[in-house]
Amino acid sequence: MKTKTFKLGLVLLCLLSSSVTWAQNASLTSLIQKLDEITGKNAQEKVYLHLDKPYYAVGDNIWFKAYTINAKTGLPSTISGLLYVELINEKDSLTKQLKLPMRSGITWGDFKLTDSLTEGNYRIRAYTQWMRNAGPDFYFDKTIKIGNSWANKVFTKSNNVLSTENNQQKVTTTIQFTNKQDVPYANAAVNYEVKLGGKTVERGKGITNASGEIVVVATNKQPEALKSGHITAYITLPNKEVVTKDIPLKATTNDVDVQFLPESGKLVAGLPNKLGVKAINSNGLGEFTSGVVVNNEGTEVSRFETNKLGIGSFFINPVMGETYKANLTFANGISKSVSLPVAEKSGTVLTVSNLDSTKLSVKIYVSEDLLNKEQYFLLAQHNGVVYFSTPVSSAKQVISLSVPKDSLPSGIIQLSLLSSTFVPLNERVVFVNNITDKITLNPENLKDSYTKRSKVDVSLTASNDGKPVQGSFSVAVTNTAAVKPDPENETNIFTKLLLTSDLTGYVEKPNYYFLNNDRNTRLDLDNLLLTQGWRKVDWKQVTTGEEPNKFPAEKKLQISGTVTKGGKPVVNGKVSLVSFTGGFFMTDTLTDDKGRFNFDKIEFLDSTKFVVQARTDKDKKFVEIAMDVVPGQTVNKNPNTGDIEVNVNQALAGYLDASGKYFDDQTKRGLLNRTILLDAVNIVEKKKPTYNSSNIGGAGNADAVITAKELETAFSLSQYLQGRIAGVQVRDGQAYARGSQTPMRISLDGMMMDGDSFNLDDIVVQDIETVEILKSIGTTAIYGIQGGSGVIVINTKRGDGVRSVNTYTPGLINFTPKGYSVVREFYSPKYDAKPDSRPDLRTTVFWEPQMVSDATGKAKLSYFNTDVPGIYRVVIEGIDVQGNLARKVLTYEVK
Repeated sequence: MKTKTFKLGLVLLCLLSSSVTWAQNASLTSLIQKLDEITGKNAQEKVYLHLDKPYYAVGDNIWFKAYTINAKTGLPSTISGLLYVELINEKDSLTKQLKLPMRSGITWGDFKLTDSLTEGNYRIRAYTQWMRNAGPDFYFDKTIKIGNSWANKVFTKSNNVLSTENNQQKVTTTIQFTNKQDVPYANAAVNYEVKLGGKTVERGKGITNASGEIVVVATNKQPEALKSGHITAYITLPNKEVVTKDIPLKATTNDVDVQFLPESGKLVAGLPNKLGVKAINSNGLGEFTSGVVVNNEGTEVSRFETNKLGIGSFFINPVMGETYKANLTFANGISKSVSLPVAEKSGTVLTVSNLDSTKLSVKIYVSEDLLNKEQYFLLAQHNGVVYFSTPVSSAKQVISLSVPKDSLPSGIIQLSLLSSTFVPLNERVVFVNNITDKITLNPENLKDSYTKRSKVDVSLTASNDGKPVQGSFSVAVTNTAAVKPDPENETNIFTKLLLTSDLTGYVEKPNYYFLNNDRNTRLDLDNLLLTQGWRKVDWKQVTTGEEPNKFPAEKKLQISGTVTKGGKPVVNGKVSLVSFTGGFFMTDTLTDDKGRFNFDKIEFLDSTKFVVQARTDKDKKFVEIAMDVVPGQTVNKNPNTGDIEVNVNQALAGYLDASGKYFDDQTKRGLLNRTILLDAVNIVEKKKPTYNSSNIGGAGNADAVITAKELETAFSLSQYLQGRIAGVQVRDGQAYARGSQTPMRISLDGMMMDGDSFNLDDIVVQDIETVEILKSIGTTAIYGIQGGSGVIVINTKRGDGVRSVNTYTPGLINFTPKGYSVVREFYSPKYDAKPDSRPDLRTTVFWEPQMVSDATGKAKLSYFNTDVPGIYRVVIEGIDVQGNLARKVLTYEVK
């Protein structure tokens, strides 16, 4: 465990009662031991992904390295051995998922952004199965913008105007449609649907004007509940192709949500109380707010102003029986009043000042009626490690303490004031940024400027407290001419692992709090923690010893299950595991006394197909096999509302121009291929097929047939169908025949599925035997009215619908578990060994996920610059075996 020796700097500035009994101290010691035991067994993990860039374009690769630490010890995590990394689109649907092996909490990988993706606000989400016990609030979840110019026909720009009509909010959106050359699509038919909070509030159609614009008007009848949404627009191009565009609606109301949050969780009359203020607009961003606090007689008692992020605080000494409200004024001149929480008659107040760079100043206030009633306990802990604890006497109304910051680790420290029976009375979190637990990176040989394609050789020395450290680091080099940094809004290894990984909700501009360590920044950071939810210790769980974890930690890949016969476990049954994917593989094992089996010494890539065969100890095959399948993690709504960009392509125009040139060059070289084949069709000759089919018109009586062989490399069915079948468009997991606004019906093994609750991506591709596309009158007529918009007949390998396990033959099943994802290597040219006269237009100049320092702390970087001049930015992040973190940003010029 990474711990620090607590220095004797905790000063009690008041005289505490000496009547603390040994039994009470023993109880406190027991509580701390239980806390250490519970948080040790249930130690959570934190994960951070270092991305090579803050935004991307269709055609790019997203390169990343994952760092996972044990929240309790602060060391690289050994709890889990598998990490899930997901790419989620702006409709909160899973686009891609990677499963990666971790070694000492570290792994890396990439996402290839194929041209089947549209532009939008995507999310990168990462977690372990063990982290699911804490919930999605504590996953790595970052919103990234992905633009699309290289494979895009229609570009949109939109702007919203909000107004009030008949006490209802009206949203007027002007959308402009243009081509890649910025030429408007004039006189084009557009159908649209407006959804707010997932609820359809408007449908309509129109024709674009000469500027390619259409105006969409929607009324928000529930502005308190429906604060955001999107417009789905279907534009018909001159060639009759229908293109779908999604336009986010970030703000559907002018209202600003203002909250007043007592520092100690409640206001207590007759005592000084600090209140945090948080003002958030409908865009999810902070709103500058000023306010005057008055009592019920209208007398002013306090004033305050928030910072630019809508966060602030003020003190108030409430009088029992009085009520208070804040008269607020916003930057746009709008005013409103908000009532403050009602003060309680009796209680305790815990208040902390964190403005001093060297110490925390803690005060505890006690109501007069509670004097000499009981003894309290004050604990300060960081992820279950108690750094100090002390009994607190109730003999005086004010107790003051001072805590030196160099005795505390970097990160969020939770202070808890407990009653004599260890019931939490007040809790407060503070942030400590200690330089002693950071890695210092010193570069050598880095020049101020280089020429195009010149070689960059840099030596680095990693140290902590003046001593060399061995660490694992990742390096990303970009040209700021194309990839413009936004320092305040960056998510980095410090902001995630030290701050936001323990907080719930969206934190705007997280790196703002790390760029400076002055008094104003410390005040803003302390106010953030006054107003943000956090990962709390469950004291009831500590005292009762409950362990509610549902998801066990995954150490490695395994294939497991249960063998039964007649509902009873098969003991000592033989279970064989066979695969022919990529060669022949076979192993076997025996079931235990519960009929359980487990193959846990295997490693395999994703999409590997297995056959599991089981027999009794007497070689009888008529047994049932139930495979263990962990349910997938549902996709939560995007928590990063403030990071949503309405006009993604417009916001990334400069980057899209630079990346487009690179993609065009890569395409000419044959290194990059388009996957969308517009107007292409693969018609299978109609002959009597040899597969089972639920097509009531007869097997093969279809306009197109797709076989399992063709689907072997498909990530999803919707992704495979996109652009491959003439006259069929795919959007939002549904297929549409050209000219139809009604999705084609899906017949799954003879059962017509409900299109509102079922789509193409609800089916595991590996389970499909054939897909038959019926869109002409000759193939759909037999389906009557249900076939009016076309039919997709899906025949699974078993014929029993959606599953990744085929259990057709007793004692024998087919099983396709999710295996490791293939990790690609970043291509970096070697111009000294292999000159190349063709242009070098890379937007990510260099990416190295695993730079390791040796025993002397030394590490080396070597790569070549591109042909594009500008200021190059080198970002190095990493961790050592002691859990110390590193981040270094270097720049140089290429002329």
